[in-house]
Amino acid sequence: MGHLDHAAFGWLTPVLSYVMACIGAALGLRCTVRALSATGRSRRNWLVTAASAIGTGIWTMHFVAMLGFAVTGTDIHYNVPLTLLSLLVAMLVVGAGVFAVGYGKDRTRALLLGGLTTGLGVASMHYLGMAALRLHGQIHYDPALVGLSVLIAVVAATAALWAGLNIKSPAAVAVAALVMGAAVSSMHYTGMIAVSVHVTPSGADLPGATAMQFIFPLAVGLGSYLFITSAFVALSPTAGERSAYRSAELTDLNAPPAASPRDASTPERMRTSGPL
Repeated sequence: MGHLDHAAFGWLTPVLSYVMACIGAALGLRCTVRALSATGRSRRNWLVTAASAIGTGIWTMHFVAMLGFAVTGTDIHYNVPLTLLSLLVAMLVVGAGVFAVGYGKDRTRALLLGGLTTGLGVASMHYLGMAALRLHGQIHYDPALVGLSVLIAVVAATAALWAGLNIKSPAAVAVAALVMGAAVSSMHYTGMIAVSVHVTPSGADLPGATAMQFIFPLAVGLGSYLFITSAFVALSPTAGERSAYRSAELTDLNAPPAASPRDASTPERMRTSGPL
């Protein structure tokens, strides 16, 4: 049985992965808040951004944490197509949950359905990512801990969607993002505690890419996307700000034209008198 190390680089990967989960959650919640105050294509675009932010944040959290995962007696590689599929699943299933909340008429039903869908999607992403591991040995799971990790994912997703529906202020969103980041990290490490590896020593080359060859550059790219999108959302005017701007424009258009300085300085007698 191989010894599993979940923090081969110390606290660096757990802390950094938690930060990425919080950033993705905060960005997703802010986009959801914007979506609920918008209509038409604008609502759809905000929901798409929310889904991509949450999905990207969760995926990046998982694989940044996996950078610190090591098993004594074997190297670890990753199957590239399966890893990319896990990212796609995260975005699509989170998107389904976010859209259910964004367009659902019955908020309670939409919240429960969206939370269940999103939570199962998060769990699917995690275990697809684990299925992408290639090492010398066999991976086994504790079913009870796997079930607990799925339950945590569903509860965390439902809580996040509830926050998106009910929390409006930036400070409250920040607190909710910290809680959601902790929940996602808890789900990940609960799933990892469920893992045991029976190592089979071998000198054969492992298929796939190493974490530094593939996971690290992809995580850096997705992390950059989160930071850039966060800046865009922060600088983008809210619906209230746009409404105030349009009202100000209409007020300016309807205001009577101001008298020119020349007209104001010309005596009334000279303006009204005819030619001499």
